[in-house]
Amino acid sequence: MLNIVLTRIDDRLIHGQVVTAWSKITEANRIIIVDDEVAEEAFLVKVLKTAAPSNIKVDVFGINEATEALKGESQGEKLIILVKTPSVVLSLIEAGVDIKALNVGGMGAGVGRKKFYKNISVSESEKEEFKKLTDIGVNVFIQIVPDAKQIDVKKLLK
Repeated sequence: MLNIVLTRIDDRLIHGQVVTAWSKITEANRIIIVDDEVAEEAFLVKVLKTAAPSNIKVDVFGINEATEALKGESQGEKLIILVKTPSVVLSLIEAGVDIKALNVGGMGAGVGRKKFYKNISVSESEKEEFKKLTDIGVNVFIQIVPDAKQIDVKKLLK
């Protein structure tokens, strides 16, 4: 079984907060980014890999590849999973990946998205996906940085 120390939605993927604050507090030594489009862009994959400290291994997979990689064994790894949307987390869980908690970080404004909480915006379909995740027992919470208070997404869905 993999030792998943953090599963996080962040549309920026790897950036200062993830690399510094979250990797330190979780003691992560591997990051798996799951995004079909990003996985197809060799230059972007290279940029993301160089954005992480040298002591953290970074892999970028599409959903199908990630599903296989995330069914493996831990081998001492402490793993952060980064995605851009809740639909990816639902797909991973439906494929058998054991995700118990989901940290909602950056989800920026855009067409078809409305303010959900402070600077987090979601579409109606993303709200439904959050509801599905909470209904199956995933602890979905907003926490931008580790020392911030966790906000239970279930309370925001009412």
